[in-house]
Amino acid sequence: MSNMLLACRRVTGPRARQTVALARYASTSTKEKFRVLVIGAGSGGLTVANQIYNRFKAAGKPLNAGDVVVLDAADYHYYQPGWTLVGAGLGSKTDFRRPLASLFPPHITHIAENVKSFYPESSSVTTTSGRTISYDSLVVAAGLKINWDGIAGLPQALADPSSGVSSIYSYDTCSKVQHDIDALRSGNAIFTQPAGIIKCPGAPQKIMWMAWDRYQKSGRGNNIKIDFMNGMPSMFSVKKYSDALNALRIERGIGAEFQHNLVSIDVANRKATFKKDDGSTTDRDFTLLHVTPPMGPLDFIKGSPIADSAGWVEVDQATLRHVKPEFGNIFALGDCSSLPTSKTIAAITSQAPILTENLFSVMDTGKVSSAKYDGYTSCPLLTGYGELMLTEFMYGFVPKESFANYLGDQTKRRRIFYHFKKDLFPWVYWSRMVDGKWFGPSGPFRPKFV
Repeated sequence: MSNMLLACRRVTGPRARQTVALARYASTSTKEKFRVLVIGAGSGGLTVANQIYNRFKAAGKPLNAGDVVVLDAADYHYYQPGWTLVGAGLGSKTDFRRPLASLFPPHITHIAENVKSFYPESSSVTTTSGRTISYDSLVVAAGLKINWDGIAGLPQALADPSSGVSSIYSYDTCSKVQHDIDALRSGNAIFTQPAGIIKCPGAPQKIMWMAWDRYQKSGRGNNIKIDFMNGMPSMFSVKKYSDALNALRIERGIGAEFQHNLVSIDVANRKATFKKDDGSTTDRDFTLLHVTPPMGPLDFIKGSPIADSAGWVEVDQATLRHVKPEFGNIFALGDCSSLPTSKTIAAITSQAPILTENLFSVMDTGKVSSAKYDGYTSCPLLTGYGELMLTEFMYGFVPKESFANYLGDQTKRRRIFYHFKKDLFPWVYWSRMVDGKWFGPSGPFRPKFV
């Protein structure tokens, strides 16, 4: 039995019948040309697939069922911000995944394959099975690659239940984070962040703050030394928030070293080796080590005709359309794109309606619309149980705060923001965003573009 049909057996309720039909269609369809081809069924891919279908319908020019197709061979779809909550003991990891096939409405086609190569000159891709699929328009929303092998000894350490090494950056390892934090009674707890691009750059310290609070509330604070080993030059990319977070770090007695990148782990001797900015290395003893691995572009995008020199899909930062005129029917959003902003789900919620409007306009008139993305992104930064600093900013690392006029400066940690992260955002994600019904700071209301 195929993975798609196995997934269908786990689906109940009103989506069950459409999911079975979808699986049957995906495995038997011989259609090779689609109006819109979306690569990746993550946060960006599902959102845009639904929004572009709905946009044509709203304009009185409805697409046919099956005109929009999403390629992704994954069995499950994950709400990845939930993995921090799992590491903090605020949920089970199974709460934050769904069978991927269950998330497609009947009018969106799902082909359970992955892309191998791009051929933008002929508006086509080939899949890993050798199938060629053509498109009128292409949206790339494939995410990024987590380089677990980029740190010597990390894969082995994560697989060892007694290593004290864990990470919130995968479904398979996030529950180990909770176990290791809860089990620690004394010693050195080190939390790392690499230099360079990662998804949700605030997450490495979110879990650190939650561990600190757990140790304080359980009477272990004096027995555990916490250090933040950060490959970046400061606590956060936006100075306003960085200054506030650094002051909080000092107030709470958390040590830090900046421009220190984790390069290897020796579990037997409980040593972590860091490479400093000057090229020298230093060893640190650990009892608990939470690792954020290095990340980068996916192999099938890197070196392809649609990628820039760094390996990201090269799009205009305002329109999300490919910068090369000859590839004007290609768009991208999210982690795989070259957009110079933090890679978060919040960013995708703002990127998706901009991309949708411009894609619709290009398909309808041949030109982009007036819709422009300003780089909005957000990091709901947990700083303890019952408190959260809601960072929001745009291109240039300029704050763009949604609630400052009502609640005051958002460097202040608030309980209401904590419940946004813990309760509201997961509900919004599953009930609105993946269905294409959430539009960033505009919430459930589609922005009006002049």
